[in-house]
Amino acid sequence: MSEEGITGTRTPSFPFPRRGLVGLLLISIFWPLNWLLPGLRTYWIFFPLWLGYALTVDALAYRRHGTSLYARSPRKYVGLFLISAPGWWLFELLNARLHNWYYVGAEYFSDAAYAFWATLSFSTVMPAVFGTAEWAYAQFNGFPAWRQGPRVPPSRAVVVSFFLAGWGMLVLMLIWPRYFFFFLWGSIYLILEPLNVWLGHVNLLQWTDRRDWRPIAALWTGVLVTAFFWEMWNFYAYPKWVYNVPFVNFLHVFEMPLLGYLGYLPFSLELFALYHFVVGLLGEPKTTYITAGWCFSKKVSEMG
Repeated sequence: MSEEGITGTRTPSFPFPRRGLVGLLLISIFWPLNWLLPGLRTYWIFFPLWLGYALTVDALAYRRHGTSLYARSPRKYVGLFLISAPGWWLFELLNARLHNWYYVGAEYFSDAAYAFWATLSFSTVMPAVFGTAEWAYAQFNGFPAWRQGPRVPPSRAVVVSFFLAGWGMLVLMLIWPRYFFFFLWGSIYLILEPLNVWLGHVNLLQWTDRRDWRPIAALWTGVLVTAFFWEMWNFYAYPKWVYNVPFVNFLHVFEMPLLGYLGYLPFSLELFALYHFVVGLLGEPKTTYITAGWCFSKKVSEMG
């Protein structure tokens, strides 16, 4: 494929794949059901609705530049769901200390049923965010304004500073959750990014070392688009999540306080670091599966 096709600077000429039609069909069925059916319903609607979203954005990315997560590897696409579920459970575990969000209606489920349906729902997080990030990269022509940003190299000083800061933030959050709850969003990235560097896994410092902030622009845009649909579809759902965030619990957009949306930005970096930490341990430390749809340097694109 030509560079022009990857960056999305030419008129789209790729067909809209059938999986996108399946995705749109799932959304058209399960979005109305999620909002209009009475009683408990979202616990079984959430997965097909968000599977529909993930397939749709994947198809849109393919339509735009001829590649996508699913197109590159259906097997690894399924793997995204498998890694996503335990990845989000990590945040649920930390929230057991913070109590920044809780689920209305969860009391109607046994522990086993709650664990099953929650895990199924959590499995859609990474496919949704990474798929939307890839679409965003193509849609916005590769974020040219982000090609030259501040240089943040993977030097020993930077990596050690990240690692110590991440652990310090995590400890402060756990000791004084009311005052340092926001450290949840960022501390995991700052801990995992150094580990990915030291272990030779894919990491974002590979790009910021060359002043290339385009992957971060893609992740931030992708997660904010995804967050809009998360919060919107959740608003009339049941069961649903609601927030209890100290100091900023005002000016809500759906259930989320407006300032709370800022937490999605570091969250996207945490997802990226989590994914590459796991797949690196599973034997693919140099994988370009997530980044292959982004126009990075030849050196990085040849990795793996």
